[in-house]
Amino acid sequence: MTPALDRTDLAILRALQAHGRLANVELAERVNLSPSACLRRVQRLEAEGVITGYRADVDAAKLGLGLRAFVRVQLKSHGAADIARFAADIQCWDEVERCFALTGDMDYLIEVRVRDLEHFSHFLLDRLLAGGQVADVNSSFVLRAVK
Repeated sequence: MTPALDRTDLAILRALQAHGRLANVELAERVNLSPSACLRRVQRLEAEGVITGYRADVDAAKLGLGLRAFVRVQLKSHGAADIARFAADIQCWDEVERCFALTGDMDYLIEVRVRDLEHFSHFLLDRLLAGGQVADVNSSFVLRAVK
């Protein structure tokens, strides 16, 4: 069941998405609520699972991971055990930032962060293709982030 969200809830969500570390008092001012009313709403949004967490956005390039790639993967087999094994493997690979199951001609879209092309080659050959589950791979490298 989808929780009912009013304009104030949506304003709170927009503010927290832009600035997750906003103090409650400042958030309350931005959405025209008292601090106590604002805190109750934020706690309700957390309890209802609308707000699922708070995290830091990290500059991967400053960690030495300046190359981002999107890798589209098609599996050889779509049996439940094969899909579960692939999903388990993905969880163990540090290079994988995110992975999405897709509809269409490819099964997965993997967002990968690596140091350089050599690191990407190692990821592709020694991890992704080494398990023998992948039928096809198509990679695209990010030139720049637009949004």
